[in-house]
Order: sequence, then structure tokens, then C-alpha cells
Amino acid sequence: MALASLRPLRSRNFALIWSAALVSNVGTWMQTVALGVLVYARTGQPAWTGLVAAAAFIPIGLLAPLGGALADRLDRRRWLIVTTLAEMTFAALLAVLAATGHDPPTVLVILAFLGGASGAVGFPAYQAMVPDLVPTEDLLGAVSLSSAQFNLGRVVGPALAGLALLTHDYGLVFGLNAVSFGAVVVALALIRLPKPVGRGGDDGIAARIAAGVRAARAEPGCRAAIGLIAFVALLASPFIALVPSMSGVLHHRGGISVAAGTATLVTAQGVGAVTGALALPSLAERLGRRTMLQTALFVLPVLLGLYAIAPTLWWSVVAFLAVGAGYIAVLAGLNTVVQLRAPVDVRGRILSIYMMSLGIVYPIGAVLQGAIANHIGVRSVTIGSAIVLLVGMVGIAAFRPAIFTALGDRPTARAEVAVLPTEELP
Repeated sequence: MALASLRPLRSRNFALIWSAALVSNVGTWMQTVALGVLVYARTGQPAWTGLVAAAAFIPIGLLAPLGGALADRLDRRRWLIVTTLAEMTFAALLAVLAATGHDPPTVLVILAFLGGASGAVGFPAYQAMVPDLVPTEDLLGAVSLSSAQFNLGRVVGPALAGLALLTHDYGLVFGLNAVSFGAVVVALALIRLPKPVGRGGDDGIAARIAAGVRAARAEPGCRAAIGLIAFVALLASPFIALVPSMSGVLHHRGGISVAAGTATLVTAQGVGAVTGALALPSLAERLGRRTMLQTALFVLPVLLGLYAIAPTLWWSVVAFLAVGAGYIAVLAGLNTVVQLRAPVDVRGRILSIYMMSLGIVYPIGAVLQGAIANHIGVRSVTIGSAIVLLVGMVGIAAFRPAIFTALGDRPTARAEVAVLPTEELP
């Protein structure tokens, strides 16, 4: 029998989409790195690099509900083609402007926002499409493989961008990203999906979003997953934003440059995430999906604590490998809960609420923990957040065990997804 983590690739539709998404994700990470370098080269101000990064990320939190409502109303495959072509267009505009030298930082920020907005309104359709691409028993494997693909892109993309930027040819990097979106368009054109279920109705966008919120609150598993991802995003996820600060601490202790330390830790997290994502399906088969997810929720804060107290860069790398694996186990596990338990006709909207919960709460947590770290240090704030997260998990297990129970399979989930026999984004 094939390795459980690779089984989803037996489904032709999923294999096409996964391969194309990997190509596109590598291109996106190349552009992310090059755009930050270009903005800094034009301005010499770190604030502009933060602004251009935020411009690409903020739309996820703001526009995900709109994308979810559209994903449940429109043909998901065709809508995803439209939004991917929009992303391709904005990447191509960046390439032209960079190649001709007409690239003031304000325009770069605007194009980064528009590209991020295009992806934000399309991503819920991609997420909602996953159960249509694979059999139900392969769904966790499909989500895990998509997480592995995303993190592999995060490792490969910046490395390729670094090579391409040796000649300072920013237009080349942006152009390659534009071409990479073409792989997704071709893959979407080649797949065939079941007939859409329950997409009719004349309700407006606001009413459809409100209906999605009500459906998410009414379904115990979806409600539990959305609440837990917000808790994790507030307390655990900010470790990503604080990596450069942690590298600064290690620089003062060991003399390693902040840039080198940051690059090393980010790569370690990506490798750990890829490894963890590939191991998840097999672990879920042995332990049970809910048990594996609940275990990951308790283990993650412990791993973050070990990372925070690591005395040297190399011990930090070892700990960060484990953090990457544990973090992906939580994210992929909670995402799978929503995929399995959300009713088919509102799946896109409920997934968009899940994404919004992560997309809005994570920046808030990053800003709060960064501000606190200015006063007590990044190590202390990371340890403190990990302790609060662990205490919270213990409190849920002791006083609200129904939250963890709701993370299991819903009895009707298999029947709902089974009508979609066969085929995610980064």
C-alpha cells in the first residue's frame, strides 16, 4: 500500500492541482522576497518593507468572507481561474514596471495589495474544492500534502530568488512568478469536477456571508476548529513574525548575523513543516485523527518553550524543526475538521471564516507580542505565550471536553462528501 501521505496523488485531479500549485507557490515566494528587496533598495527604509509585506497579507483577513460567499455561489473551478488570471496580471505589471524602472514604492505596495486581494477572494474556492478532488479517507493526506507543498515553496522560492537577484533583475523574478500562475490555469482547465451542489438562490453577498456565520456557529466541529485556530493564532503563530528578533538574541550571544540566523531558522521551520506534513496521515491512521490533533495542540506549546530557551543557534534550529512539524500538525488538523464537517452548500463560507480567524488574529498577536517583547524580551514573551496556550488546552480538556470531542468525524460527513467522488492551494 502506498505511503498514506502520498495516497492523494493517485487522484488525477488532485495531482494536477497540487503540482501546479507547487510551481505557483515557488514563484510567489520568489516575488515576495524580491519585492521586499526592491522596496528597500528604492527607499532604504525598513518601514516600507513591512508595509509591502502587510499589503499582500491583509486582504486574507479582510476579503476571505467575500471569497467564501462567492465560492459557494459560483462554479469554483471557473472562479479560481478568474482570480488566478488576476494574480498573473498584477505580477506581469510588476515585471514590466521593474524592467522599465517605473517602480515607485507606492505603486509596488498597491500592486502587492491587489495581487493579495485576488488570491484572498480565490483561495476559499480552492479550499472548498479539495474534498471534490480526493476520496474522504485521503482528505487529511490532501490537506497535509498541500501544507507540505506550501512550505516546500517557502524553502525553494527564496533560494531561487536569491540566485536570480545576483544580477538585480527584479523584472525577471516577477515575470517568472507571472508565468508560474499559468501552471494553475492549465491544471484547472484539465480537471473535471462533480456538478455543483446547492449553489442557487438570489440572496445577496451580505446575506450569504451571514448564513455562513450561522452555519459555522451551528456546527460543533467547525465552531471548535475556528475558536481553536484563533487561540493558536494569538498565542503560538506570532513566533513566525518574531524570528528576526530571536535571531538578534542569538547574534548577541554567538556572533551570528541576524540575516544569517533568520534565514537558517526560517529554512528549518520549512523543513520541519514539510516533514511533519508528510508524516501526519500515517500518524492519524495509527492514533486516530482526533487524537493526533489533540496531542499536537498540547505538544506545540511545549516545543515553543524549548525553542525559546535554546542557548545557541544550532539548538534553536533543532527545536524549530520540531516547532515547524507541530505547527503544521495543528493547522492541517483543524483545517481538515472544517473540510469534513462543514455542510457542502456552505463549505466555502465556513472555510473563509476559518481563514479570516487566522488571518486577522495572527497579525494582532504578532503586534501585541512584539510590543511586549520590547519590554521583557522575545524569549520571555515566547515562553509566556506557550505557557498560556498550554494552560488553555488543559483548561479545555478539564472543563470543556466537548470542544475536543467535536473535532472528530461527524456521522453524516462521509455521506456528504461521498457524493463528490474524486480531487487544494498552498
